[in-house]
Amino acid sequence: MAPILDICAGLPRTVIPTGSFVIEQGKKRGSLFVLVDGAVAIEHDGVVVAEVAQPGAIFGEMSTLLDRPASTTVRATVDSTFLIAEQGGAFLAATPEAVIEVARALATRLEMLTSYLADAKQQFADQGGHVAVMDDVIRTLIHDRLPVVEPGSIRMPETDY
Repeated sequence: MAPILDICAGLPRTVIPTGSFVIEQGKKRGSLFVLVDGAVAIEHDGVVVAEVAQPGAIFGEMSTLLDRPASTTVRATVDSTFLIAEQGGAFLAATPEAVIEVARALATRLEMLTSYLADAKQQFADQGGHVAVMDDVIRTLIHDRLPVVEPGSIRMPETDY
């Protein structure tokens, strides 16, 4: 069993039906979701980028940690049970063990992404164009702190996307 399931065992349990949103891209909720059983599709701008069915998978952590709207949509592909910390930031502040598990999950994703980019860079090293920007992407992922980008503009400060 994933350690995060033990750590979050006291949180409320909710079943999210097939096809329903767990998290909606562009909406700010501040909640953490831990998958107990079931499966979800992760979508960015309507494109499925991953499917997850691993108990203990964590969702909503990036939005919670960055205090921003969700960057992806998470949709249940079967009836799925989650442990939910409605106030994700407060839960993390009070539960250092959960912070470590979230950090491990994020570090694993970063390591996988960095490895993928390095492999792609090596495969396409002889081709210029957009592949040449991989050095900048890899450097930014590994070393640089990204600037905070807020949606909207002076003309439209309140965005609905």
